[in-house]
Amino acid sequence: MSSHTRAVLQALFVTFLWSTSWVFIKLGLDEIPALTFAGLRYGLAFLLLLPLLFRAEVRRAIARLSGRQWALLVALGVVMYAVTQGAQFLALERLPAQTTSLLLSFSPVMVALLGVALLGERPAPLQGVGVLLFLVGALVFLYPASFPAGQVVGMVITALGLLANAFAAVLGRYVNRSAAIPATAVTLISMGVGAVLLLAAGVGTQGLPVLSLRGWGIVAWLAVVNTAFAFTLWNVTLRRLTAMESSIVNNTMLIQIAMLAWVFLGESLGVRQVVGLALATVGTLVVQLAARPPRA
Repeated sequence: MSSHTRAVLQALFVTFLWSTSWVFIKLGLDEIPALTFAGLRYGLAFLLLLPLLFRAEVRRAIARLSGRQWALLVALGVVMYAVTQGAQFLALERLPAQTTSLLLSFSPVMVALLGVALLGERPAPLQGVGVLLFLVGALVFLYPASFPAGQVVGMVITALGLLANAFAAVLGRYVNRSAAIPATAVTLISMGVGAVLLLAAGVGTQGLPVLSLRGWGIVAWLAVVNTAFAFTLWNVTLRRLTAMESSIVNNTMLIQIAMLAWVFLGESLGVRQVVGLALATVGTLVVQLAARPPRA
């Protein structure tokens, strides 16, 4: 197995864990306000990662960081965790998961444009075809998307999350592709920044509710497995995958969330949805199979 194929499989596993998060978040929002929920998730995950500081190589890597590298990691924490994840929780609180997924499914196009402009990573022509197939599949699956009155705020929040997610994909690739900073250090610092901002915003505006055992269980699972472990592995995959490849793999979550919702939330799939899933899957495979070798 080539290192690129292994990175793709690892990234797909991470997206599966993140897809299950949508189910857990929907369940947890019944008793936990959105921003506080996000802050608790990433705050606990950050605390779990703190023992990494006992590793000498991690301390040395952090001590060697330049001011510019610190600025990049802080920026990554703001856009990848505080803005992107905060917007996701707030959007899921206000909009159906279907509407949120529809808006977020346009991120590969934005990432491709940003990747060309900021990273100089030009996709192969066939990868462009794969992106179009994926987007057509996403639209077929989600059409018709309705936006009832009263959901405008949720749509604006989702659009902000879309922009932040696209920029985070490009910035994460830029930070990780040189392998100058260990993935553990990248995750620890960026997540710490995002967690502090989310928790401060959540507790300051929504308060800290009294959680049931079920609520704490959801927060703990999301923090340990779907955050601390998953984000560290994701940063490792970014050393091999380009920004657009990572974004396409990340957008397979549309397919995975639909299947998980069908199994665990009782949301059935019609013929149109199955066709859309098939097109999106083919588009994802085309992008991966046509990938150019990533530059070191």
